[in-house]
Amino acid sequence: MGKRSRQRQKKQPTVRDNPGWGAGYADIVKENKLFEQYYKELGLVPEGEFEQFLEAMREPLPATIRITGYKSHAKEILHCLKEKYFKDIQELEIDGQKIEAPQPLSWYPDEQAWHTNMSRKIIRKSPLLEKFHQFLVSETESGNISRQEAVSMLPPLLLKIKSHHKILDMCAAPGSKTAQLIEMLHADMDVPFPEGFVIANDVDNKRCYLLVHQAKRLNSPCIMVVNHDASCIPRLMIDSNGKKDVLLYDSILCDVPCSGDGTMRKNIDVWKKWTTSNSLHLHGLQLRIAVRGIEQLAVGGRMVYSTCSLNPIEDEAVIAALLEKSEGALELADSSADLPGLKWMPGVTSWKLMTKEGQWYKDWSEVPTSRHTQIRPTMFPPKDPEKLANMHLERCMRILPHHQNTGGFFVAVLVKKAQMPWNKRCPKVRKDASSVSAIPAGGSLATATPADTPHLPETAVEEEEEGGGGPEGKVDGEDEKESPTAASLAQETTAVQDGVCGPPASKKMRLFGYKEDPFVFLTEDDPVFTTIQSFFDVSPDFPKLNVLTRTHEGKKRHLYVVSKELRNVLLNNSECMKVINTGVKVWSRNSDGEEFGCAFRLAQEGIYILQPYIHSRIIRVSVEDIKVLLTQENPFLSKLEDDAHDQAKKISMGSIVLTYIPDPNNPAAPQCPIHLCGWRGKTSIRAFVPRNERFHYLRMLGLEVFRDKQGLGQEQRDDGKEAVEKDAEEEEPMGNEEELDPESGNGSSELKMGSGNKETSS
Repeated sequence: MGKRSRQRQKKQPTVRDNPGWGAGYADIVKENKLFEQYYKELGLVPEGEFEQFLEAMREPLPATIRITGYKSHAKEILHCLKEKYFKDIQELEIDGQKIEAPQPLSWYPDEQAWHTNMSRKIIRKSPLLEKFHQFLVSETESGNISRQEAVSMLPPLLLKIKSHHKILDMCAAPGSKTAQLIEMLHADMDVPFPEGFVIANDVDNKRCYLLVHQAKRLNSPCIMVVNHDASCIPRLMIDSNGKKDVLLYDSILCDVPCSGDGTMRKNIDVWKKWTTSNSLHLHGLQLRIAVRGIEQLAVGGRMVYSTCSLNPIEDEAVIAALLEKSEGALELADSSADLPGLKWMPGVTSWKLMTKEGQWYKDWSEVPTSRHTQIRPTMFPPKDPEKLANMHLERCMRILPHHQNTGGFFVAVLVKKAQMPWNKRCPKVRKDASSVSAIPAGGSLATATPADTPHLPETAVEEEEEGGGGPEGKVDGEDEKESPTAASLAQETTAVQDGVCGPPASKKMRLFGYKEDPFVFLTEDDPVFTTIQSFFDVSPDFPKLNVLTRTHEGKKRHLYVVSKELRNVLLNNSECMKVINTGVKVWSRNSDGEEFGCAFRLAQEGIYILQPYIHSRIIRVSVEDIKVLLTQENPFLSKLEDDAHDQAKKISMGSIVLTYIPDPNNPAAPQCPIHLCGWRGKTSIRAFVPRNERFHYLRMLGLEVFRDKQGLGQEQRDDGKEAVEKDAEEEEPMGNEEELDPESGNGSSELKMGSGNKETSS
């Protein structure tokens, strides 16, 4: 027995020479008869185009990239791409396929998004594209580029974000759309703290950390990642003019979980797994999430509902159910003129439903009682022709893969014209003082009455609490009742007002996943900030009350900053909200710093936020100075040019800011400001910059930086010196930054700098 058990535990050796190694998806046959039968019968694809549609679905999805538009370096990145990398790869031929020059997406503003005819696999595997791939990886890590599917870029554009908008992203992971929303908030780079913010939510605790990784690349103080079931995400409270008020959002992105048949080009296993049951199971969850989003939307606000499914059960059926329940409070916006150049099909007004056995149903009345738990009335189009016409479902947008060589996608824009009818009939939470007085003084939703969450009928609430909002749950309990009766509402309202016998208490929020450290804001007179303020001559108008740390006790290791509005949200909702991450690191404790006058050094992540508020310990540097600082470890002060050298000599040892100001008279140099954190030593100086950011800045200065995976060969720089560097580590206090020393020649994983084409910097 024991012997057999031990034998089972022995791992089988992995033979990578096996032809099956890495094949994986290649073995999947890209055919699904049920899929073809279903979509051919529905007629969503224009007549005569169905074969083209299927052919496109079987082709790999081309790679698309998006430049982080709000960053001041966006123009430099775009110039570098167009003048260097795109020119290098065009006319190449790989595996018999001719590589075409990347083209800008016609419907995306300012040439900020580009598509190629190469799949991600080709870019990743081909030796001829090695430099281009490393450029993409490096710039993605430093937040200057996002590799994102083209159709995924649509929902944030349709939200029409302004810098003051309060935004909720309901199902945000892995975070590419969230990143877009953050970029739009920061459209004006001169404003370090926009009034608006993004709350990015996901139900999956582990995927929340993917979300954090995406958001952290952008170093925004206006993003908060939370972990909740979107179908019952809590209402949040804020202080407004001295009173507690409900937080209502200006914009909501509702990109719901879906069957994903529009992603077959990149998720090939969908071919094998696709069945009509997927949509039937998800429809209820999608509708509950959309209803919860609409409830939290301010009157006049916009909500974009989107899926990467082409199925009307997940698309138009959800929108039609929402519009019907809203009784005129919602309107489908006409977005046809918002994205010129985008090809899309209008939403459909009639559709049928098919089971996985191939049984079709045109109407709820045809559905046998035995299937009522799987098939719901909201899955069918409305019967009333006038009501259907007034919904304007043709304003929905369906993107088909063969029209512009993209994935499949569905998107609809909803505008809230008035309070939802169930909120009117059951006015639990309003903005006026009379309703606010019913909320406990602490403002914590955990202690508020269940009346603070006016859902649809109570049956739906019970399902969410007891069933966890699973996809198989019924939608709003349509078979019992469409809305609470007037008598029950009156009884409930009276009970709440009298305080004698109200509804049962809310269930305690269950938290899953890792336990997060607390978010503790500094007080007005916190001694930690006193030395920081004097050492760096921080402006009095710096919002120090927005600075937080992640510990109640002991020494504060890092200091983070959030916007004033997010501070308001955090302070008023700590009991009812599971926050995964928020804030940008601006200072880090340095054990050696105290002897130099300050225990904290500046952090590169927050330097662009801090820079406007810091008035001392700044050294103006030139392009040549930056090259020295980013390619050499601890260069002597004498290696700087005279101007920077003289400034450095006047500054005592400790943390410093290295600032490059562009010269309009020198168009060959970068035309955007650069701020780097550094350390002034006794006789030397160094930059504290993570590896990928170093690569980014060096490319902006005309130096090509790349890694030789095999560690073979050397490539010469302009000055003839060999450039071999150590492998990089992420930014750590006083050491372990990336060293790019052109005069050292060791290291197994080599990083090289090729000859710099000065035209790559404008």
